[in-house]
Amino acid sequence: MHGMGEAGEAGDADGGGGGNANAGVSFPLTDLELQARNHAILCTLGFLVLLPIGALVARYSRTLPYKWFWAHWIIQLLITAPIIGVGWSLGYKTTTELELGHFKDPHEQVGLALIILYAIQVVLGAIAHFFKLPTVFRGYRPPHSYLHVILGLAIFALAQWQVHYGLFTEWTIALGGLHQVTNSAKQAWLALVIVFWVLYGLGMALLPRQFKQESQMRKARKADPNSTHSSA
Repeated sequence: MHGMGEAGEAGDADGGGGGNANAGVSFPLTDLELQARNHAILCTLGFLVLLPIGALVARYSRTLPYKWFWAHWIIQLLITAPIIGVGWSLGYKTTTELELGHFKDPHEQVGLALIILYAIQVVLGAIAHFFKLPTVFRGYRPPHSYLHVILGLAIFALAQWQVHYGLFTEWTIALGGLHQVTNSAKQAWLALVIVFWVLYGLGMALLPRQFKQESQMRKARKADPNSTHSSA
């Protein structure tokens, strides 16, 4: 998120300098601020853009006649994991250089929680796809498949809060007030949140079709135990 402006613009963005000696004067970001900004951009890209795209691919394409899982998996793991990993490491490095201590404030604690939950979610997704246990659950979705969906939505909600806290609170707490997060970055956050939940909500309209297809697969499997049909 290109949210950390070239400074002195805080007074202008807030509706007037109000005695700010730096009003109208532009200063480049420091190296530490650049590092923190890159952390914000990469983590926002990973958690609020790429992971939601992967989830929407699954939501919209699972009823179509092709294997959607591999597109979902490539986005969620192969593309997104390196970006999130680098972004998270930049945040850790920034905290180290600021000598603030690690995992002592909400932003750092939630950041650690998100990394752990993301790792769990990747493993849970693999289990949900490759270990359906049809003989145990008689062709119905196993509980861990539903857990995968619920955990994914919880991660999105938590990540949205995390980015909001980083933009609106953590940047100023950690780096001071010389440079402020621009309004365009805050508006971009809001747009990403709204777009995801609207698109996901609309995608829920495909559930009846999905359930109908899964019911047909169960009937086909019951008629032919050797059938290769399987719900994704």
